[in-house]
Amino acid sequence: MEIISDISVLRTRLKPEQSIGFVPTMGNLHEGHLSLVTITQQHARCTVVSLFVNRLQFSPHEDFDRYPRTLQNDFALLKEAGVDIVFLPDEKTIYPAPQTFQLLLPALADTLEGAFRPGFFRGVTTVVLKLFNIVQPHIAVFGKKDYQQLHLVRDMVEQLNLPITILAGETIRLENGLAFSSRNSYLTSVERSEASQLYQSLNQIKHAITAGERNLTLLEETAKQQLNQRNWKVDYLSAMQRNTLLPATSQDTELVILGAAWLGTTRLIDNLEVTLPQPLG
Repeated sequence: MEIISDISVLRTRLKPEQSIGFVPTMGNLHEGHLSLVTITQQHARCTVVSLFVNRLQFSPHEDFDRYPRTLQNDFALLKEAGVDIVFLPDEKTIYPAPQTFQLLLPALADTLEGAFRPGFFRGVTTVVLKLFNIVQPHIAVFGKKDYQQLHLVRDMVEQLNLPITILAGETIRLENGLAFSSRNSYLTSVERSEASQLYQSLNQIKHAITAGERNLTLLEETAKQQLNQRNWKVDYLSAMQRNTLLPATSQDTELVILGAAWLGTTRLIDNLEVTLPQPLG
């Protein structure tokens, strides 16, 4: 496994490669990240993983400074996973000058996550576009846990005519249903046990929809109240069209239920896809 921090060195190394797969990460790796590496290796001969905590996607009051950084453990996991190249840039490498050029994003970027984290997706798409330009992969793999991010990256690639195939990795979970997340390390042992309730709430909505319940607003509000009664602070629980992430309508059969909520000082996100045999009606 090679560790490269310089853009020109990376480009020289990758120039002869005919099949490059890429997994962009912020480090503090876990089973979810490693599952994305496995997908990449199934579709590309050379696998590149980046480790970069992107300041641009953090608001001033968010956790940039305390975001977990576990570099040596990340190296060990990636080496064991058979990764070919780790791209390890510093901030000056990614942002050699103040980043005044940024994408104008669609309205979707201001909903769901974007409504609670203003500017988040501008920071995400900016760094992803820069990393794509640096690595120039043939495929890139993103996890479904960050569902809205995956959707926006796919749209960006399509609308900017980037020659990259975006693949999606399924959410990897603990036995209790809690999705693997770098921010899980913030949870206390008591909170970690309670944290699976977000997944349970999404499951509750999913089962009710598949059983025939069509009052989505009632399902969402009931699940929110139940979480709030357990001392969560819910940002949103929303059933949306899977392809557009707009609110679900009576004609839809492909849905995704997305949720974000605070447990103590930790904000967790999750989602579940729902496929119905016939439209909601």
